[in-house]
Amino acid sequence: MSFLRPQAGRPSAINLVFVGFMAISILLAGYTGRMEAITQASVESAKSAVELAIGLIGVMALWLGLIRVLEAGGLMLTLAEWLKPLMIRLFPDVPPTHPAMGAMLLNISANMLGLGNAATPFGLKAMSELNKLNPLPGTATNAMCLFLAINTSSVALFPLGVIGVRAAAGSSLPASIWIPTFLATTVSTVVGVSVSVWLGHRNRDYLKSISQSSSEGSVIEQTKTEIIETDDPMEMEENPNFDHLLYSPGLVSKFLAWGCVGGFLGGILYRIINSDNLGEFISQEFLAHWLLPGLMLLIVVYGVGRGVKVYEAVTEGAKQGFDIAIRIIPFLVAILVAIGMFRASGAMDGVTQFLSPYTDWIGLPVDVLPMALLRPLSGSGAFGLMSEAIERDPNSYSAFVSSVMMGSTETTFYVLAVYFGSIGIINIRHGLVAALLADVSGILSACWFARIFWTG
Repeated sequence: MSFLRPQAGRPSAINLVFVGFMAISILLAGYTGRMEAITQASVESAKSAVELAIGLIGVMALWLGLIRVLEAGGLMLTLAEWLKPLMIRLFPDVPPTHPAMGAMLLNISANMLGLGNAATPFGLKAMSELNKLNPLPGTATNAMCLFLAINTSSVALFPLGVIGVRAAAGSSLPASIWIPTFLATTVSTVVGVSVSVWLGHRNRDYLKSISQSSSEGSVIEQTKTEIIETDDPMEMEENPNFDHLLYSPGLVSKFLAWGCVGGFLGGILYRIINSDNLGEFISQEFLAHWLLPGLMLLIVVYGVGRGVKVYEAVTEGAKQGFDIAIRIIPFLVAILVAIGMFRASGAMDGVTQFLSPYTDWIGLPVDVLPMALLRPLSGSGAFGLMSEAIERDPNSYSAFVSSVMMGSTETTFYVLAVYFGSIGIINIRHGLVAALLADVSGILSACWFARIFWTG
């Protein structure tokens, strides 16, 4: 069966991208005399990939530990129950009360709030749970591809990082990108979801492979039935047993939890009363620096109120961060080396020069084009180009467009390598196509809405 043995079938999309980047880079460098540059780029990119993975260990350990608090307290199942009608329609292959539902909701929520790396552990947890329902190991399911598309095009309610850069550079209206960013990400999300659902339904070879895998299919259906029919969430087969992390919370625990929530809200009110400029406090302090610590506090006090041994839960969940960080290193090295060599060979510059005559048609300034092309490949590179445009003139149209684009698109290849790599997915099916189309629609809509909302 080709899906069970991807090497026996057609090459996957990511395989073609990797080979294409490597071949074009080396061949072009041979004609342009940039062999030394791509050699250095390959070494530096490999080092950066490992450093990036190691740097993620701490973030993953922290947030996977906090996720364990939410799991033990039952919040993921509660979230899944609240949004069950929508999630059932989007993910019909995932049982309504499966832990993957809660993890996906937390990931999407973190992305919508602009929490950056805090969303990654939630996404990795969701992929791990989705993989438990995968009848074809190594092949991405429809649910995985759809979740990837949503993740790379997630609606951004608060592009906090970009607003912070604009404020630090002295922009007169740093938060003016909020509405166009929200609209652009809405368009990219609709496109990504629509394309992923359509391609998933029309992939008859995959559906045929699942039907032929009768033993795996029966196990999945049995698991779905058990999850749906179980009354006690703590007895569900798909969930770990959290009894060792729970205790009976008394009035003291609940009083402490509500007291912390009240204290946090009181702190917000105190800062508002003593702030000279309410708008400045909200845009530059609260939205930029309060949301992440506030989320951490709410998770901790939720655990206290629900009778979770918070410290034990955090340390237990944190162990997963180390394992995941190690597993994604090979995938990060491969894709980041290919991207680094592609840039060092001059191929990116050539693509930019070829497309520059057509940028006026879509309202994309020529000096922003390199960032648009680099965004799906390198988040740090695109962020650097955006920061450069903002520092050059924080109130310019180019700075405005690049800011909207940065907040409404995602580093697709990085997300794909990390999320699929963490669970050993080799055959990504239509995941890359849906994610890239979402990126393209995000870039085009960012240019369109930036032109509409630009005030000069």
